[in-house]
Amino acid sequence: MTVTSIESGRPQDPAAWAAPSGVPVPAATAGRGRLATRLLGAAGLMGIVATVWLGLFVTPPDQFMGQLVRLLYVHPPVAWVAFLAFGVSALASLLYLWPRTRSLAFDRLAGASAEVGVVFTAMTLVSGSIWGRPTWGAWWTWDPLLTTTALLFVLYLGYLAVRHVPGEPHARARRSAVAALIAFVDVPIVYGSVSWWRSLHQAPSITVGKTYVHGSMAWTLLLGFVSFTLAYAWLVVHRYQLAALQERDEQEGLALALAERRAEADR
Repeated sequence: MTVTSIESGRPQDPAAWAAPSGVPVPAATAGRGRLATRLLGAAGLMGIVATVWLGLFVTPPDQFMGQLVRLLYVHPPVAWVAFLAFGVSALASLLYLWPRTRSLAFDRLAGASAEVGVVFTAMTLVSGSIWGRPTWGAWWTWDPLLTTTALLFVLYLGYLAVRHVPGEPHARARRSAVAALIAFVDVPIVYGSVSWWRSLHQAPSITVGKTYVHGSMAWTLLLGFVSFTLAYAWLVVHRYQLAALQERDEQEGLALALAERRAEADR
């Protein structure tokens, strides 16, 4: 039995659904991919553990923030990953909308990256609230940075809801890509809110060509950025693979349903 690939429009055998593109993956290549993914995850996990250990037990307290500075090794890295995730989602959405590069693979990447980005945005809001309670005396305040970040979280929850609206795969991918680009408009607003408006939030500790963090604190912060980025990549790879499996199951279910209908018609 053959069916038509949703992505390419070409007939293909269900047995060839070993890869998202419909092309069987050699066992050696699949094995190398799994090993690389495991190494990526292990490196991210070990880096995060090392960041927490250095941040809690090795680096000194700050002259002004005291022990609160230890949140610095987690809060900026998770915020960076959220921006990175939404940037990748926006880029993948643009590549899908561009006719020459249109592929459901980019739609899957956009969705996978946005889901991970929503998780890291929630971590950003939570870690920021923990830092704000002893600093500002409140868990939450309608500060421009906090407000625009909360709006970003809601916008991408809406994007994920749009992705789950039933429809033909390419029609669903098109409206999802447009929603991703609309939501991404808030990312530069969040980044610039500290500078554009009066904010309770401190100025960025690291800017282009200038840093206020030095010594072991700087190296620990750098390790945090690298480690959380590796963790993001590992999560996106697994979420992408899961999305590909879900689409493959949908195609297989559709093919079986059509075969059953044809069999009933031939009786």
